[in-house]
Amino acid sequence: MILLTMAVTVKSLRPTCTNGICNKASSLQIAFFYMSLYTIAIGAGGTKPNISTFGADQFDNYSIGEKKQKVSFFNWWMFSSFLGALFATLGLVYIQENLGWGLGYGIPTVGLLVSLVVFYIGTPFYRHKVIKSDNIAKDLVRVPIVAFRNRKLQCPNDLLELHELDSHYYKSTGKHQVHHTPIFRFLDKAAIKKCSRESPCTVTKVEVAKRVLGLTLIWLVTLIPSTLWAQVNTLFVKQGTTLDRKIGSGFQIPAASLGSFVTLSMLVSVPMYDQYFVPFMRKKTGNPRGITILQRLGIGFVIQIVAVAVASAVEVKRMRVIKEFHIASPKEVVPMSIFWLLPQYSLLGIGDVFNAIGLLEFFYDQSPEEMQSLGTTFFTSGIGLGNFLNSFLVTMIDKITSKGGGKSWIGDNLNDSRLDYYYGFLVMISIVNMGLFLLAASKYVYKSDDTKEFGEGCVQMEAKALDTSPLTL
Repeated sequence: MILLTMAVTVKSLRPTCTNGICNKASSLQIAFFYMSLYTIAIGAGGTKPNISTFGADQFDNYSIGEKKQKVSFFNWWMFSSFLGALFATLGLVYIQENLGWGLGYGIPTVGLLVSLVVFYIGTPFYRHKVIKSDNIAKDLVRVPIVAFRNRKLQCPNDLLELHELDSHYYKSTGKHQVHHTPIFRFLDKAAIKKCSRESPCTVTKVEVAKRVLGLTLIWLVTLIPSTLWAQVNTLFVKQGTTLDRKIGSGFQIPAASLGSFVTLSMLVSVPMYDQYFVPFMRKKTGNPRGITILQRLGIGFVIQIVAVAVASAVEVKRMRVIKEFHIASPKEVVPMSIFWLLPQYSLLGIGDVFNAIGLLEFFYDQSPEEMQSLGTTFFTSGIGLGNFLNSFLVTMIDKITSKGGGKSWIGDNLNDSRLDYYYGFLVMISIVNMGLFLLAASKYVYKSDDTKEFGEGCVQMEAKALDTSPLTL
């Protein structure tokens, strides 16, 4: 952020402007600007997958009180993140446009420096989780390779015949022992004992590989919901630019500013979810979270589908108004208030309370103990890939529908396109994806919270087969 602030304040690092007209940036200025952006991206790559994980690690899983508080952690962590995003979209954008880019970038730079100082002051008081496992990445690669080599062998009926180290080994080393689960049985072949020099994989290592595979399958069915969320900053905005954005006689709402309603609806919904919905459902189900994490995701996905269906219905209404007033030019304003788009924005914000927060909590909670940063990597990579998938779909649909001189669903002139068809297409693939999600969720086996004591210490026993009926998604 210091480099980016310098790029817009230091005269030699920014193009010169006269009477509001700026000269072309030099190669050095462009290089410095992009170096600043990529430096921020590298820094975000180090902090985003770890900051929420580190925060959740501050709660002791063996303390009933702290474990209960941990259930609410991700709700309030995401709440604070979106509160900062709201300030950025409303406050900083205004400062940048009216008071200068230097001040607009300087304020978050100072904020980051203050945060860094506070972080280092608190370092002696933080809990640091010690990683005691071996090279987990190596084990994740080795398990499927050994299982493939043993593919012709028959898995023993007695699970005790699979290779596993003595429980005292895990006690003495402080490592986590993971017990056998009945999913992905083909990987169990990696733990078959056979007469060869090559040592088989332990059941614990096989179960860790199973868990990562299970997370990957759930991650795959979250890509379409991430694609739906990408509409907020793309087609929803483009849809808004065609509508009447005036309030009163002079003020005109920027189409992109409606995105703040996603944040506002989420900020309102998070306290209601945490303080009212969870306690109410906890009494009904006995689950500390009120509902299971996968049930929370499923509800969020349904709300997203409803939001896009509403967007399609609004687009149908917009097309009727266009036909009624004979609007053809892309620059003509459709006599229809931009506030017609509020329901779809608000629904996505409410859906995020279930979907976005649920995803972050799920991937953290269900990741192997030594790889919980991997969980937030699943979360952030899913959002990024969802945006790429959205761009791919828009490009392909535009090419296919405009082929042979046809009318593009997503043309440059949105007043002469069929955006409602595209939204309908998104609804259909989302419904199919929802079916795949329900299938994957019904087969998923959660981590167990059970612990087994060994003398004065205890080792977490992280896996047992849970009821996988639809009611326990």
